[in-house]
Amino acid sequence: MKSIREIYRIGIGPSSSHTMGPRKAAELYSEKHEEAVAFRVTLYGSLSATGKGHMTDHAILDVLGNEKTEIIWSKDFLDFHPNGMKFECKNHADEADFSDAWIVYSVGGGALAEEGQNSIELPEVYAMNTMTEILQYCEWSGKGYWEYVEECEGSGIWDYLREVWHTMRDAVERGLDAEGVLPGPLNLRRKAYSYHVKATGYKDNLRTRGLVFSYALAVSEENASGGKIVTAPTCGSCGVVPGVLYHLWKSRDFSDQRILKALATAALFGNVVKTNASISGAEVGCQGEVGVACAMASAAANQLFGGSPAQIEYAAEMGLEHHLGMTCDPVCGLVQIPCIERNAYAAARALDANIYSSFTDGVHRVSFDKVVDVMRQTGHDLPSLYKETSEGGLAKDYRQMS
Repeated sequence: MKSIREIYRIGIGPSSSHTMGPRKAAELYSEKHEEAVAFRVTLYGSLSATGKGHMTDHAILDVLGNEKTEIIWSKDFLDFHPNGMKFECKNHADEADFSDAWIVYSVGGGALAEEGQNSIELPEVYAMNTMTEILQYCEWSGKGYWEYVEECEGSGIWDYLREVWHTMRDAVERGLDAEGVLPGPLNLRRKAYSYHVKATGYKDNLRTRGLVFSYALAVSEENASGGKIVTAPTCGSCGVVPGVLYHLWKSRDFSDQRILKALATAALFGNVVKTNASISGAEVGCQGEVGVACAMASAAANQLFGGSPAQIEYAAEMGLEHHLGMTCDPVCGLVQIPCIERNAYAAARALDANIYSSFTDGVHRVSFDKVVDVMRQTGHDLPSLYKETSEGGLAKDYRQMS
C-alpha cells in the first residue's frame, strides 16, 4: 500500500476526483509542456457528466489558461476508470494538429493513475495490504494500528498529520461561523450554524447528536463552497472524520497527540479500501466515499475510547457494512444534495458503531476485508446511472420543493 498521505490530501473543494485530481493532472502536464501555445483537454465519463457542477473545467483552466485551452465534454467512458482525461498540446502556433497525448484517470481522493496502475505519485510503503494481515500482526506484536503506521511511514508522518488536524479544525470553525446560501442553482442554505446553536440548548444525548451534525455539516458546507478542506478519504465525504474527531476533542478533552494517533488508524482503514477496492463515487458509488469515511471515523473513535485492535476493526467493519449499496447521485452535479446530509448522518453512525463494538470483545463473523470485497463487487454491479453521472436516483428529474 502507498502512504496514508494519499488518503488525507489538503486542498480546495468541492470534489477530490472532479476538482483536485484534474487540477493536479493539469499541473503535471503543464510542467512537461512549458513551451506549449495551446492545450486541448477531453473529459470522459463521469468527469464529463458532472464536471460542470464540480467545476472541473475551472480547475483545469486555472492551470492551463482560459485563452489557450479547449475543453471537450465527451459522453464516452474509457475502460480503465470512469474519470478519464486526455491532455494534448501544440508546441508551435503553426502546428496543424495537437500532439503529445496523455491519458490519465482521477481515481478518487485527488489521486491520479495511468492505465494499469493504482497511482502515479507515491511509492509503496506498506508490506501488508489487508486488514486481516495487519490485525494479526498487531495482535502478535502487541502494537496498535497507529504504531504500525509509524513503523512503515516513519516519524515524519506526525508532522503531516498535525497539519491535517489543524486544517480539519479550521474547516469546522470556519463552517460554524459562515451563513448564507451555497454556490450553485440549488440555492441551498448553510445549516451548520443553526444546528450548533440549537444543539447547545439540549441536554446530553440530543446535544451530542446535534453537535456532531453541526461539525460534519460545517466541513461539508465549506467544501461545497470551495473552501480549504482535507480529503478523508474524499472531498465529498470530508465532513465525517473531522466531525467525529472535533466533537470528541471538544467534549472529551482528548489531547492533540491522541487525535493524531486516531487519524493514523483511520487512514490505515481507508488505505486498505483504496488499495483493494475504490474510494471513487464514479467507480463504486457513495459507499466508497461516505461509507469508507464512516468506517474511518468509527475506527478512530473506538481507538480513542481504548478499543483493542479487534474492536477497532469491528467498528470499522460496521461503519462500512451498513453503507453497502449506497449510490452516488448528486443533484445538478453538485456536492450538496444528498452529499452534505449524508456526511452528518455518517458521523452519527460512526459514533454508534464505536459504542456497539465497545460492548463486544471484538469477535465477529464478517471481516472488514470481506466487506471491502463485497463493496467493490457491489459497486461494479451498480449501473453507471448511480455512479456520479447525475442521470439517475435523486438527480433524475429533480424539482425543488415549493
